[in-house]
Amino acid sequence: MNRTVKSVFVALVAIMIGSAASAQKIGHLRLDSLINMMPESKDARQKGTEYYNKLEDQVKVMTGELQSKYEDYQKQAPTMSDLIKQTKEKELQDLQKRIQDFQQQAQSDLQKKNDELSKPIYEKANKAIAAVAKENGYKYILDSSLGVVLFSEPTDDVITLVMKKLGITAGSGAGNGGGPLIAAPKK
Repeated sequence: MNRTVKSVFVALVAIMIGSAASAQKIGHLRLDSLINMMPESKDARQKGTEYYNKLEDQVKVMTGELQSKYEDYQKQAPTMSDLIKQTKEKELQDLQKRIQDFQQQAQSDLQKKNDELSKPIYEKANKAIAAVAKENGYKYILDSSLGVVLFSEPTDDVITLVMKKLGITAGSGAGNGGGPLIAAPKK
């Protein structure tokens, strides 16, 4: 009996040691915070804002042209023949449609520009995260900013290690409070 207890005890200790040895090291960070601290984000936001402003300026020019033509139409409508009225109304409708089409295309272009500007930033961050994971023996690093982990045992926040890998010091980031790199166009 004593021998059986010892065997069970030894087996339990072996299982515990084996499971401890195979325990996986898990870390986490807020990817959105890291991205906003990267100096490249400030530059991308500036380029995105400039691009957005150019599109917005074009919309203003087109809207001004529509407003001007509409005012001219209203002033001259009482003296216009039906054929000229119809032609002018069609012209105003076409211009309105062009503005709407431009706004839709601008929104699509703005999203493409945002993707173009943010892709290299995310790639750089992901490379640094992978390097930190390998250097420090992490099996998983979770993005805690997404809020998809409903429960976890305490893990290591690795953002300071990744910031160090990227050469970012606390407080030197280009953060904007987690906003997008480019503002969305107004509708």
